[in-house]
Amino acid sequence: MSVILPAIVPVFLLAALGFALAKTGRAMEGGTTAFLVATVGTPALVFSNLATTEFDPQTLAILATATAIAIAFYLAVGALVLTATGLSLRTYLPSLAFPNSGNLGLPLALYAAGQQGLNDAIIIFSVTSIANMTAGQVIAAGRGKWGRALRSPIIPAVILGVACAYAGVALPVWLTNTLTLLSNLTIPLMLLMLGTSLARIKVRGFPRAAALSVLRIGMGTAAGFVLANAFGFTGAERVAFVLQCAMPVAVYNYLFAQMYNNDPEDVASLVIVSTVLSVVTTPILLAILVR
Repeated sequence: MSVILPAIVPVFLLAALGFALAKTGRAMEGGTTAFLVATVGTPALVFSNLATTEFDPQTLAILATATAIAIAFYLAVGALVLTATGLSLRTYLPSLAFPNSGNLGLPLALYAAGQQGLNDAIIIFSVTSIANMTAGQVIAAGRGKWGRALRSPIIPAVILGVACAYAGVALPVWLTNTLTLLSNLTIPLMLLMLGTSLARIKVRGFPRAAALSVLRIGMGTAAGFVLANAFGFTGAERVAFVLQCAMPVAVYNYLFAQMYNNDPEDVASLVIVSTVLSVVTTPILLAILVR
């Protein structure tokens, strides 16, 4: 409990603050905040952590491989379940396949497993984010949108960060300090934006949303533990990996549903219900991971 509460309470309190601000009409301007988080803050966070951390190349490759396998598993199981139940793959598959490894996963990994947990979580987030921005966006669009997807700033941030880490490039102090400021700003903004997003979207079709939310978190948790054992993850690496796999539906899936007029109310319901469900499942998961 001494680890669980400090890890969970700050995360959900900040999200609750964003929710409350939105409900009282005092929310930050959504477009500006989303732009800062998506195109400035998150790439800075990813690049700075990858570039300034001494990663074992083998560890980085193993974490990335395990994450890719997990995503393939989500896609396969999600497609089977949706096909069997007659639900739209275009609408629901991205939500089942791509968890909220950024807004929720990164701060939870930081507070539950420290800086090392955050470093590992960023590798997992980078792979998940690239897959979500590319394959997830294309599935939601229902047609080829690879050009727009490949312009995501996360991709060059990952490539440059890994290149700097492997080459042992020492960033100048002024750049490191600037990236640190942007990185420190990003996680609080992510959580406030998550709360604001939850306050603005409505739940529709609760039984279906609840069932799919259980599937998202359930298969994520199962994949997390199975793959963590298979790859021999221990300590902070294990905590970060299982947490990231077990996160609820990413808010980006709702944004893509809006962008492509792809039943956004149904996807919004999944985001809200799965996030509320994670308030219950995350403490249980942490109790198992950090005992």
